Amino acid sequence: MKRNMMLGALIGFSSLGFTTSVLAADAVPVKQEAMPQINAALAKAVASEFRSSENKLRDNYRHPAETLAFFDIKPEQTVIELWPGGGWYAEILAPYLAEKGQYVAANFETKPATDTKQSAYYQSAGLKFEKWVSDNKASVGNVQFVTLDPPTKFSLGKDNSADHVLTFRNLHNWAMKGELEGVFKAAHDVLKVGGSFGVVEHRANIGMAAESGYMDQNQMVELAHKYGFELTASSEINANPKDSKNYPKGVWTLPPRLAMGDQDKQKYIDIGESDRMTLKFTKTAAK
Repeated sequence: MKRNMMLGALIGFSSLGFTTSVLAADAVPVKQEAMPQINAALAKAVASEFRSSENKLRDNYRHPAETLAFFDIKPEQTVIELWPGGGWYAEILAPYLAEKGQYVAANFETKPATDTKQSAYYQSAGLKFEKWVSDNKASVGNVQFVTLDPPTKFSLGKDNSADHVLTFRNLHNWAMKGELEGVFKAAHDVLKVGGSFGVVEHRANIGMAAESGYMDQNQMVELAHKYGFELTASSEINANPKDSKNYPKGVWTLPPRLAMGDQDKQKYIDIGESDRMTLKFTKTAAK
């Protein structure tokens, strides 16, 4: 199906995020990658005692070595992680890149929050992450920071300066605020030609809105096309066919959040973490 036909099938962005209208028959064809080769340095970073035991327990669902190998992250590259949050991937990426490369954290705004409770939450999380970096400088090296705070701060650094931009389960947050287009544009601007935008996100069923925490894969591909990316590969590394996605509190019903508390807790534990798309977009030219 031609790209303009796909774009015509999409509903516009709103302050509430996305509403999906793409039919199953309109699925975007993608190249499925074979299991990637994991280099020795990456394997060492994933197995390192520097990582917390709590974070390692989630490797069975998040497959960090395979995911980062799929994105072709090399230890000598410049890699920007969008909203690293509690630092789950930073525990791997920062030490992995510390000697020869550069890890850049596109962190939350850490200046005093004055508007909403949500802003205060982000500020607190951002400050906590900065402290974690400072406390672990010997292991993480010279981490650089930029602030990603839509809609006021979108710049991720100098244009054409990064090899990779990565985001893990964040697209729905920006979509719910109507700021997702700005994030895709910022990622494209900062990447070198040939650089990649690696996306892992909860994958929606047809008709689901961003408020569920899940996002439509077709729409993410079309949005990337709009801002000058090509989808060069996809992977089912982080797929979970047990995830039916029809839960009382959206994706947060599942582990690790378990938003329903003790209600049907074992049922959701047995399902596991969410079904996730894993997409690699390449910047083919300046735009």
